[in-house]
Amino acid sequence: MRTPRRTGAGLFAPDRDTTPLGTWLKIASGEPVEIMAFAGFDFVVIDMEHAPLDLQTAYRLINSAAALGMVPLVRVPDTTASTIQKILDAGAMGILVPHVDTVQQAAAVGQACRFPPHGVRGAGGTSRAGAWGLRPNADYLATGNDDVLCIPQLESVDAIKAAPEILALDSIDAVFVGAADLSMSMGSTPASPDVLELIGSALDAAHAAGKRCGLAFGGVPERAARAVRDGCDFVLLGNDTSMLAEAARGLVTAFRDAEFREAE
Repeated sequence: MRTPRRTGAGLFAPDRDTTPLGTWLKIASGEPVEIMAFAGFDFVVIDMEHAPLDLQTAYRLINSAAALGMVPLVRVPDTTASTIQKILDAGAMGILVPHVDTVQQAAAVGQACRFPPHGVRGAGGTSRAGAWGLRPNADYLATGNDDVLCIPQLESVDAIKAAPEILALDSIDAVFVGAADLSMSMGSTPASPDVLELIGSALDAAHAAGKRCGLAFGGVPERAARAVRDGCDFVLLGNDTSMLAEAARGLVTAFRDAEFREAE
């Protein structure tokens, strides 16, 4: 049975007895957040890269996820410090950053997540992250540096090669390998041996640095469980839109098949 974790860093706490399990949120509504919480997911990633979600919508989804005991992460649409700051001020417990290919890019993203002297994030203690000014400032600043997860996405061969240097940065907590984009950049497929070898090297780099590496597996939980046995530290399964689409198509297909059989 999972123990709810209410901070980003808590998601990777060493006393966890299960692998952190998450899903993507792409629908601009609160109901999918509730469904994912009741289903038992540990965290959600609000997808501002591949879904038409604006900042206000992300703000509401972050609050709903946290209130329901899940860790709200956000996949940001770009790497600008202003975007990252607004997302963290909105109460996100961490960010995933697409297409981080170099240690310089990772360092800039990491600095955007941390307050001085560890980074360049501006103080916004009157935001949700600071309980609208009601949270002690020292606590707000300490939590912003210690509890917020910064997770670059490695989605190219160059990114995988740079993984040891990226993971050596104090401001980086974990990496996420985007197998789909990685394989496309290679003219290959996510399940091909050359791609799997690169994923394995990212896992090795993360573990050598004492950090975590995650993967997404669509709607194939068996592959995710196998990857965990092989060393994957956190996984994402499905997303709200695909779950709805697959369930809807399944119902229609089952009805048409039954209708056809009855007519014979």
